[in-house]
Amino acid sequence: MDDGLRFDCLDARPEPYAASPTLVFRLRVVDPSPEGVHAIALRCQIRIEPRRRPYGPQEAALLADLFGAPARWGDTLQPVQFAMAQTMVPAFTASTEIDLPVPCGYDLEVAAGRYFASLDDGEIPLLLLFSGTVLARSGGGVSMRQIPWHCETRHRLPVAVWRETIDTAFPGSGWLRLRRDTVREVLRFKSERVLATVDDAIELLMKEAGR
Repeated sequence: MDDGLRFDCLDARPEPYAASPTLVFRLRVVDPSPEGVHAIALRCQIRIEPRRRPYGPQEAALLADLFGAPARWGDTLQPVQFAMAQTMVPAFTASTEIDLPVPCGYDLEVAAGRYFASLDDGEIPLLLLFSGTVLARSGGGVSMRQIPWHCETRHRLPVAVWRETIDTAFPGSGWLRLRRDTVREVLRFKSERVLATVDDAIELLMKEAGR
């Protein structure tokens, strides 16, 4: 039975000590049942809702690879899967607050990674969809029920927070996957031109290509 279980996202912050870029979402969980909750095995699916924010000209140009030309965005600007996460919510009565760690990918071949990397500033509109199992106190024992399908909440994540999260592991950097033979050619070009870094080599290649 639906007894008023509710989730709210209060904030999100980078986890500075994680082995890889990780966002920590602060959630409030509310359950008004008088006997309280024994535990919740919580799952959360997080989606990006690209229709829920505007885009500048430079952002639109970078997003064309993902959504096509802006003239088509009425059809193509569909939700993008960001992450799946899970955690255990400990016992509480009435309400509690918990942290939900969410690993953040930095692969630009993944749609969410390309979307994030295309944004200059503003906020990222997210939809958090909850599922899982609630273990509730019931008399002298514990009953079990599923989280209702309609349990969801929205959060507007500042682009600056996402960028700070990635920078905890890769300050000021991004990642591109290249074929092995392409990597070898770039390294050969770098050596021939006596350049200090691969970044310098790619920058010079773009200049010579007239970009």
